[in-house]
Formats: sequence, C-alpha cells, structure tokens
Amino acid sequence: MSVSGSTDRNNFYVSLGYLDDGGLVSGSGFERTSGRVRDDYQVNKWLKVGVNASFNYSKSFYPGDQTASASSGNAFMMANWIAPVYPMYVRDAQGNIMTNKGRQVFDYGTVKDAGRDRSFMSISNPAGQLAYDKTEYLMDILNANWYAEITPLAGLTLAARYGFSIDNTRYHALQNAYMGQFASMGGAVTQRQERTSGFNQQYSANYQFTLKEHHHFDLSAIYDGYTYKYERVSASGSYLYNPEDFFVDNAAKQKNGGGYGHERASIGYIGRVNYSYDDKYIANVSFRRDGSSRFAPENRWGNFWSASAAWMLTKEEFMNKFEWVNMLKLKASFGQQGNDAIGNNYAWQDQFTITGSDSGWADGTLYYKGNPDLSWETSTSYNIGVDFALFGNSLSGTIEYFGRKSSDMLYYKPVAGSMGYTQIPMNIGSMTNSGIEIDLNYDIINRKNITWNVNLNATSVKNKINELHPDLNGRLIDGTRIYEEGESMYRLYLPEWAGVNPENGVAQYWAKDEDGNRIKTEDLNIANKYKVTTGDLLPDVYGGLGTSVNAFGFDASIQLAYQLGGEIRDYGYQMLMHNGYTSSAGRNWHTDIRDAWTPENRNTDVPRMSASDKYANSTSTRFMVSSDYLAINNITVGYTLPRHIVNKMGLSKVRVYFSGDNLGMLTARKGLDPRQGFTSASTATYTAIRTLSGGISLSF
Repeated sequence: MSVSGSTDRNNFYVSLGYLDDGGLVSGSGFERTSGRVRDDYQVNKWLKVGVNASFNYSKSFYPGDQTASASSGNAFMMANWIAPVYPMYVRDAQGNIMTNKGRQVFDYGTVKDAGRDRSFMSISNPAGQLAYDKTEYLMDILNANWYAEITPLAGLTLAARYGFSIDNTRYHALQNAYMGQFASMGGAVTQRQERTSGFNQQYSANYQFTLKEHHHFDLSAIYDGYTYKYERVSASGSYLYNPEDFFVDNAAKQKNGGGYGHERASIGYIGRVNYSYDDKYIANVSFRRDGSSRFAPENRWGNFWSASAAWMLTKEEFMNKFEWVNMLKLKASFGQQGNDAIGNNYAWQDQFTITGSDSGWADGTLYYKGNPDLSWETSTSYNIGVDFALFGNSLSGTIEYFGRKSSDMLYYKPVAGSMGYTQIPMNIGSMTNSGIEIDLNYDIINRKNITWNVNLNATSVKNKINELHPDLNGRLIDGTRIYEEGESMYRLYLPEWAGVNPENGVAQYWAKDEDGNRIKTEDLNIANKYKVTTGDLLPDVYGGLGTSVNAFGFDASIQLAYQLGGEIRDYGYQMLMHNGYTSSAGRNWHTDIRDAWTPENRNTDVPRMSASDKYANSTSTRFMVSSDYLAINNITVGYTLPRHIVNKMGLSKVRVYFSGDNLGMLTARKGLDPRQGFTSASTATYTAIRTLSGGISLSF
C-alpha cells in the first residue's frame, strides 16, 4: 500500500508492505514487514531539503547447510549422492513409519535409531533435520538518507548528504533432541546477535554553465567519508530442559560464549569536469584521492584518474546523406579504481587471539600476520566502442572492446608453517582481462497490433597473468590450481588420464620413464609427478538471446542463456563414478557405471568395480568436460484484456499471464549445470529450481 502526492514545493511518498513467502524446502520461509517515507521540500528559491527512510522487520527461516556443497546436512547433495537402497524413515515389520512421541522417526543410519549402521554419512538425514531442527534470522534494518541543497547563484549547487544504515540481526538455531547428531547430548542451541552500522557523509559543489551557447561545462568537487562498524556476541549450550526452546539459559551443560567487533573507515576527495559541445563532442576527466584504514598510515592513500570521450557522428553534416543511420556514436574511456578488499579490516597489523583460564591467566597467540607494506590494488579499465541505431531504429546495439588490468594485486602469499603462520597479505603481481562485447536488438515486425523483437548479447573474455611475486619464479601451484606468468589464471594442474587397462580393468594415468618417454601407470603417486595443465576454463563466448511477440493483446517471450568453449571439472560426476572403495561405500552411482570394465566388456573408459582399487575415480583430466550449455531461463505467455472492457471495470489495464523459470538445459553431460561460474575449478552440488507461476496484473 502506498500514498504519494505533490505540490509546487513538496513531493512525498509513503508506503507500507507485507510479504509472506513460503520456502522451497521444509523449515524454510521468509516474512517481511516494511515501511518507507520519502519527502522532497523546496523551502525557498535557494534551499531544498529531503529525506528518504525505510525500515524492514523480517523473519527468515533459513535451514543451515543447504548451500554448503560438502555438508551432510545439504538435502540437495544427499538426494543426489546417497544410494537409493537407504530409506528415509525407520519402519516396522509391516512397513509403517515408526513414531517417537508422535514424531516420525527418520533413518540416521545408526544402530540406535535404525538397528543398523550406514556407511555413507552416518548420523545424517537432512530431511529429519529440516523437519525437527529450527533456524531463524530476525532482522531489524533501517536505512535513512537526508540532504540539503543550496543554490546561491544560477548554476551553482552546494549540497550536504548523509546516509545511515543499521542492521540488527538475531540468529537462533536449535538442533533437535529427538534424533540425529545432537540427540545424544539432549539437543543444542545457539543464540547470536550481530549489529552492523554504516555512516556516510558527502559534501559537494557543482557548477554548470554555458559559453557562447555551444560549450557546456559541468564542474564538481566532492568529499566522501564512510565509517563501518560491526559487533557480534554469541552463546551456545546443550542438554536442553525444553527441547523446543531457543534460549541458551534453557541449556544445562556445555555453555560457552564469545564476542568480537571491528570497524573501518574510508575517505575520498573527488574532482570531475564534464564538457559537451552541442551534445556532439563529449568529454570527461576526473581525479580521486582515496584513503583506507585497512592500510598503514604511510600507505593509506591512493590516487586514481579517469577520462572518457564520445563523438556523436550523426550530428555531423556529412552524415546527413546516410538516411538509414539514425544514431552513431563513437566512445572511449580510461579509468582507475582502487581496491582495498583484502578480507581483514586491520590487514597491516599483526593480530592475536586471547585465551585464558579460571585463574585469570591468559595468553595471546598470533591469529593473523599483518603486513605494514600493504597498499592499494589498482584496477585500470579501458574501452572503445560504438553505439548505433539503423534502418528506422529497427536495429540497434553496441559493440565494444574492453580491458581491465589489475596491478599490485592484493593476495595472500602462502608461506612455510614453521614461521608460525601459513600466509601473509601482500601486493603480488598483475593480471589483465580483455575482450569484446556485442549487444544487438532487432525489430522484425513493428506495427500497430503486431510487434516481434529479437535480442542477442555475446561476450568473449581472455585472462592473462602478467606478473607474479619475484619469490614465485613465475609460477605458483596451489592444490589443483596453477598460476603462471603469460597464461590464464583459470587452469587446473592434474594427473593425465590414460584410460582403462583392457587386460585387467584398472585405471591408468600417464607418466614418464627414465628416458622421458610417456608410459602408462596404475600408480597415481607416480602420475602425480607428471601432472599436466588443462585448457582454459574460461569459455570462448557466453551471453543470452531471446525473442518476444505481441499480437492483438497476446504476448509471449522466451529468454535463453548460452556458453561455448571452455572446460569444467565435473566433481559431482566424479563422486558418482566411484568403484565401491571404502570411503565411497553407500554413495549413489551414475548410470554410466553400468559400462564398467568386465572380462566381456574390455573396450571401455570406466574402470572395473573393485573396492580394492583406490585410484579408480581419483582427480585427473578424466573428469574435465566441456562447459558448453544452452539454458531456457524463462518463458512467459500473457493476454491483456481490451481497453474498452477494462475501462468499464474502473481499471486501466488487466493482464493474465503464466511464467516458467529454469525450464531446461542442454549440456555436455546430463545433470551438469555449469552456470555456477566458469571460473570454478569444480562443480559442486548445484540445484537450479524450476518454477511455474501465473497471475493477474491489475492497474488502476
């Protein structure tokens, strides 16, 4: 519900809202009550003031672990990986689900609850946790902005703007006392309270003027300051008196608590000049000086420049003869931006954690190794492109070449643990991303009662590591990742798959003999000495395409997403292609396992089913697969009632529609979803939720 109004001097808006959104899994959901007020008031000719404030109270039921790919509490992961021979519930001899104090008993794979042990993720059943555990976030969020503008003379505006935000979040978690991991300790509870606040103050002067009717200037000087504070306190306990109570005082044992806080501040001084000659030639130059408390005082400040220019060719007389060109603009830009995101607000200082005892004695151990030489990372972006509209504006779009170079990159350099810490923040090397982006729109039909439009966008990006820290000698290997100067950072370093030995069905990997000749080995430890780099994980091109049609009140549209080129490690497939080795026992199989080697099926790339073969599905190039895909993101169909019928109802528009999201996908392997990001080293448990919806839209 909203109310708005305006006068010659005042413009206001007030709204109230309530949302109740059921979740997709048991125990999830979201409720929100919100309010907003906005008012702009012209006090007199030279003074204008305004305020924009909103408050939200929300209650989020957010079961834990549902986005943690390797957690036994992830219902989506368990549904994919657990063997179908394991039941969800404990049943009696007649097949009926057993109950405990009126509650259905879930099978957690232990002798205690099911009479038998389960080898795969014992003491785990996400369905039971979703049914009986409780997790909620209670959030009070306030955002307020207010300003005052003074216009002492024509074209000059002086402004002061303030912004304040505060987020008070309470977190409650209850692990049930009836069954599962916490039943043996009578259940457990956690209470946590977090307070996040930010205050922004900005003072600006803007002067706009025109010389000789053609030269338009826009000059700005800005001060921008921001402070951030975070505070957290938490407590937990177990052995609950009331198994349905969230509060820690309800716990009889193992009570503990803690708290901490941190803050940071940043300041920016900005100068900007915009120039336009009859909107034909456009230029911009700006400079900013930024300071961040994340760096030591002597390295706190950074200077950054930017500039841009555009030429509207269609305003030139020589373009008049090209009547089919409606708009043509050339543009180019260069800009620098500072980055202080190192993940720690005191990254320049050594930090210690305090432990103690009841006697009062305490010690401080090194928690974080700081670096006083740390300084700003600089990202330099540049682009050149063209915007156009052709053939009566039926074809329009943008073609742009872009680049982004990051220098003095903020990174945690691994160091030997014998030094007392395993990493240190540093400015290490530089990297460049560059490519081309195309965005096209075309009206195939544009008539009074029928319109048909198609759109396409495509982006191609290449990555290159320009420089690493001198200590690394041009190369860094971090687990399965490899970083080398002159190469893409999105590559993996893996043993090379050599197929299946047709004589015995054992997995093989490539290695080398003493003379350097390539040989096959069944010992992964040997193959690990001869790892190879994979191809670039980045796709050659990615983007979207779609079309929409409107005809006599009916409308339909489809939006697709695609990706071509590049590779991805299919970790989910790897986990489902095990051979029954002890650590994998009880895990589900992919249907491809039916093609495993047997004496009668020797020509296959799936190793034999033998629980003694510990290298059968080890990480290697075997599980690299194309990341190409074509996805149907959305299909919408609707009908808008004729105006003469709607007006009789006292309405201005009525539309009935049906919509579907994530309706299908074509990939190199069924079940693989590369959309989580082409920069990932592996595919985790990822579930795209397919939704169907419909409704009636009314406008008054």
